[in-house]
Amino acid sequence: MLNRRYLLATSLAAVAAGWWAQQWSEAEAAAPGGTFEVTKTDAEWQKLLTPAQYDVLRKHGTERAFTSPLDKTYAPGVYHCAACDLPLYNSETKFDSGTGWPSFWAPIDKAVGMTTDRSWGMLRTEVHCRRCGGHQGHVFPDGPKPTGQRHCINGVALKFVPKVAG
Repeated sequence: MLNRRYLLATSLAAVAAGWWAQQWSEAEAAAPGGTFEVTKTDAEWQKLLTPAQYDVLRKHGTERAFTSPLDKTYAPGVYHCAACDLPLYNSETKFDSGTGWPSFWAPIDKAVGMTTDRSWGMLRTEVHCRRCGGHQGHVFPDGPKPTGQRHCINGVALKFVPKVAG
């Protein structure tokens, strides 16, 4: 027999499930879709990228904190998109955020795009490569001056190109 408590509990569960489904669909819709200069089939991306790169760049995954050697790389150079080789960040804008991911206070001009990410019940700004749409990470408003931004980027989504001396 239905009682008020059971009806209320099942109603709340249905509302919560609907809310999570909406959040998931909005996150998928907010993901970079559109047309990019570099486009490949899913099979082509899987062939080109390592499994970890594919998970982050194409499936919006996140690498484990403190696992990327690029987190503690501070040599002069440029960080490129690991999928299409577009220069994204200069080493001059890199800083140690203590989060376990490479962090930058600004990207190279017009190198990245940003979208709203509502996955996991959070509201965040996602960063993606403007040329191939590859997911890089997220931007947070707790970085150093002059921008106050922290571009928290997955190391597997980047390729470091050292500055050539001379």
